[in-house]
Amino acid sequence: MSCTRTLSAVIAGTLVTAAAFAAPPPANTHPELHAIAGAVKASNLHATDAALVGFGTRHTLSTTTSKTRGIGAARRWVAAQFASISKGCDGCLEIVKPSQVFSGERMPKAGAEVMDVVAIQRGTTDPDRVIVITAHLDSRRSDVMDATGDSPGANDDAAGVAAVIETARVLSKYKFPATLVYSADSGEEQGLFGGKIIAQYAVDHGWNVEANLNNDMVGNDHGGNGAYDPHTIRVFSEGTKTNETLKQAAYRRYHGGGVDSPSRNIARYMASLAEQYLDNFHVRMVYRTDRWGRSGDQVPFLEQGYPAVRLSESNEDYDHQHQNVRVENGVHYGDVISGVDFDYLANVTRLDAITMASLAMAPPPPPDLTVKGAVAYDTTLSWKPSPGATSYNAWWRETTASQWQQVQKTGNTDSAMLKNIILDDYFFGVSAVSKDGWESPVEFPGFAGSFARSPKLGPDGKPANERYPSLFGKYGGGAVGPASWHKQKP
Repeated sequence: MSCTRTLSAVIAGTLVTAAAFAAPPPANTHPELHAIAGAVKASNLHATDAALVGFGTRHTLSTTTSKTRGIGAARRWVAAQFASISKGCDGCLEIVKPSQVFSGERMPKAGAEVMDVVAIQRGTTDPDRVIVITAHLDSRRSDVMDATGDSPGANDDAAGVAAVIETARVLSKYKFPATLVYSADSGEEQGLFGGKIIAQYAVDHGWNVEANLNNDMVGNDHGGNGAYDPHTIRVFSEGTKTNETLKQAAYRRYHGGGVDSPSRNIARYMASLAEQYLDNFHVRMVYRTDRWGRSGDQVPFLEQGYPAVRLSESNEDYDHQHQNVRVENGVHYGDVISGVDFDYLANVTRLDAITMASLAMAPPPPPDLTVKGAVAYDTTLSWKPSPGATSYNAWWRETTASQWQQVQKTGNTDSAMLKNIILDDYFFGVSAVSKDGWESPVEFPGFAGSFARSPKLGPDGKPANERYPSLFGKYGGGAVGPASWHKQKP
């Protein structure tokens, strides 16, 4: 799908058109997603942000005993917001506060407790399949170890926490097959500790995390260089899976998959939803795990083998990040609430909410996807049934294209043959579709694209793609695979 609307924003002197964000539409239109997007209120986001700024500092090592200041008071306030939301949905949210003691370069030698505040909205029929939204509650000053001075953290990351709470408020009005988790993390500025806590909590509780949407600095649309773009959110996604083995990497390098991790296909999914359901607000996919040399709470999810993306504002103002509030030579420093555009933040929150809702309503992506077609004119895709799916879509695109381009509906089956589509020339994937038309993200074949946390083992105890599966074809080739393959002839 191409889009002819003009994006009315000038970014660093360059006019950007909406065609740059074009994405194929999902199979069906869902009025529920329009309603969800419309329920997000900028005024609620402003009130939450102001309340969090009002705690003075939310440094991870700040006081936990004061009722009005510090990380402890902020955590209790967030828990109270989740409790209030839960009361309005007949107790649909379970509130937990997982914690762990950490030490490290930015922590006391003796260690300190880090605690997350988490609300869990259990799925009705597929509760072990989980979609997680995260943001970090803690803030910091220029000196990352200064736990007493004022540190408003209005954008980094009270804006993200506001998005998490508002998403919970909106989605709590609905029931979903899959489980939704809303997590306000602590300890991010001290070493991604809150992200480690919630990612480990997912492992310990057997969650099948389909996606983590990490919101970190999502409230500013003015760059420190004068750039301004209120119509775009950057979505960062890893290209290759963090937990792949050396053999898996060798297989992926030879056949493709370097731009088709499940995280990358979550980003594509978000781009499609934005084009269909949001008014002049777009996803700019960035092919990196995070900004250059920087990190966020999505990384611990990736390290555990879960798909995860980072949402970050279209433009950053570095004078308003990790700085004491002050004025020097006429330049205003510090992360204060006047630097947050709440209409922009509302659009980011709408994207969060419709993404979580669509993922939770759709079946999971089809598992164990394989592709065959070496030395053939047709390509065959095969998969195992996805719970709740009644049909599937087979997708393909040019190897240089950023988005899926072509689709063939397959019906309720476990394979599809694409006639006269040569395997050598395209990348392929499959999505699962429910009877009501809710569609999953596209899964790419093999470990590189699998949404499963870890590969299934074969009878020999090795992951399937470490046994050189059928994607290599009968004849092998190149310098990959056992030496005997090099001698085989058609």
